[in-house]
Order: sequence, then structure tokens, then C-alpha cells
Amino acid sequence: MSQVAFSQRQQYANAMSPEASKEPDKHALSEGIVLSSRVRLARNLKDTSFPGWLKKKQRVETLQQMMPALGKLPGMEANAQQIYMEKLTPLEKQVLVEQHLISREHAAKNAGSSVVISPEETLSIMVNEEDHLRIQVILPGYHLRKAWDVADRTDSELEKSLSFAFSASLGYLTACPTNVGTGLRASAMVHLPGLVISEQINKVIKSVNQIGLAVRGFYGEGTEALGNLFQISNQMTLGESESEIINRLIKVVNKIIESEANARGKLLQERGRTVADQLGRSYGVLSNAYSISSKEALNLLSLIILGVDLGIMPATLKNKVNDLFIRTQPAHLQRAAGKKLNAEDRDAVRADILREELRAIPAPDIAKLKIL
Repeated sequence: MSQVAFSQRQQYANAMSPEASKEPDKHALSEGIVLSSRVRLARNLKDTSFPGWLKKKQRVETLQQMMPALGKLPGMEANAQQIYMEKLTPLEKQVLVEQHLISREHAAKNAGSSVVISPEETLSIMVNEEDHLRIQVILPGYHLRKAWDVADRTDSELEKSLSFAFSASLGYLTACPTNVGTGLRASAMVHLPGLVISEQINKVIKSVNQIGLAVRGFYGEGTEALGNLFQISNQMTLGESESEIINRLIKVVNKIIESEANARGKLLQERGRTVADQLGRSYGVLSNAYSISSKEALNLLSLIILGVDLGIMPATLKNKVNDLFIRTQPAHLQRAAGKKLNAEDRDAVRADILREELRAIPAPDIAKLKIL
């Protein structure tokens, strides 16, 4: 289970799907605000009980029925990872969760469940999670239509050899009623330090919820919004077409992008010293700390990304920080150490990594903000 560099995923995102790129998710201010785009499709086999109702033997048989079709998908024929959940240690499962390749719920599965991951780790398919199949595409940056195009083509390929549960009146049938219809969940991971610092984020979240979209945390539903990162996703899957869902989400994300950009500009004008203080403190702690928690590290790295976006830190730092978001998570630290680490040990190792990585990076050039 290798960790793929952010730059490799970005190259893949830029190169794929010329059809989808004819109508890109463009917004002049999106760079640095939309960190990633994700599309997930829920599908179930026709005339087969949902995974939660299957006994172990039946889950294994259902898994064996689906795996050949997954192995024949374009791009999955060679070098794809076919991982059976019962063969993974709890640590290995948590690494996949931290990489956003499986859900926390899937990490709890064992015999009869698996995940198939493309070589670029942009496409992952969970088998026998809540539904028989969860097709997930995740791309760096603002590429919701590209992500949907890949998920749609994957779904169409699978339908050539698998019969999915479908109702003419309801659409695709799913274990959870909230996924019935298209079975589509699309989301954008947005970085909103301006709205958080200016204390406007709750107003934005309330507005998004009122128009039928959801705002979730770093690891999705039921998780905390760490590092000023929020997932904006659709809640309705019934009564709208896939294109309508994607287009509506893009419109809302565009509004959030504008709100974040305006918040950053207003902060620099009215509270520039506060912004400078937070950026300076973040750099100082990350480059000098000898013990730091995961939560604190994410929140401080978020402000380093803001420093890059504001042009007071090197642009080349962004890929490093995106990598550190993952590398400094608990399971990744333990895997790198090759042994079990308690919380205190992890905090120490995390601090060592951050000091080493930021050692050659100059401090924020506050003078460029022209606030003093």
C-alpha cells in the first residue's frame, strides 16, 4: 500500500478524460481553496441481499462473484491493488482510511469484504461495505466533472458483466434510503481559513445546509473539520439527475470560493496584524516544536497553505504540505516507525518530521502583506 505523491495524482487528473475537460470546473479563485474533488457511486447486485443482511459465507460468495469484473476494468488489469480486508492489520486499515481510500466503516469489515485500488490511487472500489460496491474517484484540485466522468465510465463498464438492483420508479436501490436514486455522492474538499478566522464559517455552513447540501469534516460524515478543511457534498440522490447534482454542487462551491476569497481580502485589510501573527506563530511552532498533536499539526499546516496562497511563502511548499497532511497522521507515523507508538511517541515523531521538512523553508515574508 504505497502512498502516491500529490504531484502524481495531479498529473493524472490533468491528463485524463478529455471529454470531461470540455466543461471544466473553472473558477478564477479556486486555486488553493478547493484541494480535492470526490465522486462516489453506490451499487448493489440484483436479487442479492445487502451486505448487512448476508452471513459470512454469503458475503464471501458475493465478493467472489464481483472481483473478476473489477479486475477487468480499464486501468485495473495490471498493477492494481486487490486487498482483502481480513488480511489487513488494524494499522494497515487505518492507513487506507487516512489516505481516504476506504471509509471508517469499511475498515471494520473482515472476511467477505475487499477494496480494489487503481495504480494512481485515484479510483478505489470498496466491496461489501454498506453496499455491494462503492465506486470512488478522488482527484486533487477542482475537478468534479472529471471525477464524475471517471466514475460514470467505471459504472458503465461494470454493468456489462454485473446486474445491478434498479427500480424504474426509484432508480438504483441502496442499503441506506438516503442513497436511493442515482446513488451519487459528490463532494469538494475546501480550505476555508479566511471564513474561520473571520468567524463567518457557521453562517456559511447554515446557508449550505438550507439549500440541501451538507458540510462535513476531514474524514467525512460525523468527523471534525480539522485544518480549516470542510467537505461540501450533496444530500439528495433521488429526484435529480447526476448532471443536475454535479452542476448544483459546482454552483455552491463557486459561491463558497468567492466568500473565502472575500474573507481573506477583508482580513488583510482590517485585521492584517492578526493574519501575520497567526502565520508567524504557525511557522514558528512547526519548525521548532518537539511534541505536537495531530489536530494541532493539521491546524498549523493549514495556515502554512494560507501563507503560500497569499504569496508570502514559496509556491513549491504546497505539495510538501499536502504530503505532510497525510504523513503526520497516526497510522502513517506508526507504519513509518515499524512499531507500535503510543500517543506521546507519535507526537514526538510528528514534531521531528515537521522540523526536518520545514528546516530549509524560509519564514513567511510578512512584509509582502504590506500591513505594517
